Amino acid sequence: MDIAVSYHDTVTKLQGLDLSASSPFDRLEWYALLEYPLFAMVERRGDRVVVPLQRHANGLSSLTNWFSFTWRPIGKSRQLIQELARDLRSRTHRVTLFPLPDEDGTAEQLEKTFRDAGWFVLRDQCDENHVLPVAGRTFAEYWAGRPGKMRTTLKRKAKKVDVDILTHFDETAWAAYKAIYSESWKPEEERADILEAFAAAEGAAGRIRLGIARADGVPVAAQFWTVENGTAYIHKLAHIEAATALSAGTTLSAALFEYVIDTDGVELVDFGTGSDAYKRDWMEQVRPRFRLTCLDWRQPRAWPAIAKAFVRHLAPHNRPS
Repeated sequence: MDIAVSYHDTVTKLQGLDLSASSPFDRLEWYALLEYPLFAMVERRGDRVVVPLQRHANGLSSLTNWFSFTWRPIGKSRQLIQELARDLRSRTHRVTLFPLPDEDGTAEQLEKTFRDAGWFVLRDQCDENHVLPVAGRTFAEYWAGRPGKMRTTLKRKAKKVDVDILTHFDETAWAAYKAIYSESWKPEEERADILEAFAAAEGAAGRIRLGIARADGVPVAAQFWTVENGTAYIHKLAHIEAATALSAGTTLSAALFEYVIDTDGVELVDFGTGSDAYKRDWMEQVRPRFRLTCLDWRQPRAWPAIAKAFVRHLAPHNRPS
C-alpha cells in the first residue's frame, strides 16, 4: 500500500506539510514549544498524519503540558493512524493518549483504531471541559441569562475599574499580567516561558485577546484569551487577592465575553479543562475529556498494568454480600 512510517525528534522535518489546524493545540508551532517530543508520521501518496508524542520512562504519551486544553492526531485518516498504531508496538509497550475530546469522535475512533491494531485499550474520563455555545445571541441576550448575583455584581462594581482589551502582544501588558498572577491565589506558573512564547505567537497572528483591568491606574486583574475559527479560548485569568472586593475579575470577564461575542462574532467560548465551580456561572455545557491507556499484551512490561485493570474490573463483582 506504499505506506511509510517515520519518527522525528523536532518539527523541522515537518515544516511545510499541509496539516490543517482546528485549534491552538493542533499546530506544529505549539508542539515546537514542548519538551521531549517524538513526532510519529505516516504517509501514503501525499496523505499524511502526524501523531505528536513524548517519551517517558514507562512508554509514550500525548505531547502535551499543563496548558493543553485537548490533544488529537494531526490528520484524520483512520487507516493511516491504524498502520502507525501497529508500528508503535515495535517501539514501546505503552501509549497513553489524553486529554481526548469525543464531541468530534476522537476518543471513540482512537480507541477502536488502537484495538484493531492489536493493543489492549483502557478508556477513562480524565477531565472535563466547560463551553458556551453562543447560539446567535448578542452579549446582552447572553448576559440576561446569567445568575442574578453576577449581574448585580457587575452593575455595582463595573465603574470601579477601567478595562483595556488588546488584540496584539504587548510586553508592558504582559508584564502586568505576570505581576498580577504572582499576587493572585494561583500557584506559581509552571514553565511561564512557554506561555509567554505562545502568547507572543498568537499576538503576531492577530488571535490574542489580552485584557487588563486597572483600579486608579494600577493593574489588578488580567486575562489571556485567543480567538480563531469561530471559537474564543480562555487560557489564563488572575486577579490580585488584595483587590478581590473590587470584583475586577467579573468586570474583566464580562468585557471580554462582550468583545468576542459582539465584535469577533464567535460561535463558541471554550473555558478549557478543570471542574472549577465558577466556570458553571459563565458556561452552559460540560464536555468530558478522556484518556486512553494502550498496552501491548505481547510484551511482559505491559502485564502488570493489564493485571491491575482486570482486578479493578472484577473487584465490584467479587465483594462479599
